[in-house]
Amino acid sequence: MNEAEEMQKLEVMKKMVLKKVLSKEATERLGRIKLVKPEIANQLELYLVQLYQTGKIGKAITDEQLKMILEQIATKQKFRILR
Repeated sequence: MNEAEEMQKLEVMKKMVLKKVLSKEATERLGRIKLVKPEIANQLELYLVQLYQTGKIGKAITDEQLKMILEQIATKQKFRILR
């Protein structure tokens, strides 16, 4: 398998996992974040996939929970989230 196929396979897996673990509102928020800060959105997606793979996500993540995770990521990167 070449690198492009690996990346495509990873993207498909990531989309499937995110569809399972995010509520409708959280999915919409993630979409808006992708438009404004794609690098943070990618980091968030990878983090959510890791949580799912380790079994730390029991039910769908709500919009409020996603905001809390975003705040944790943003404070590590010294970005501010304006509301």
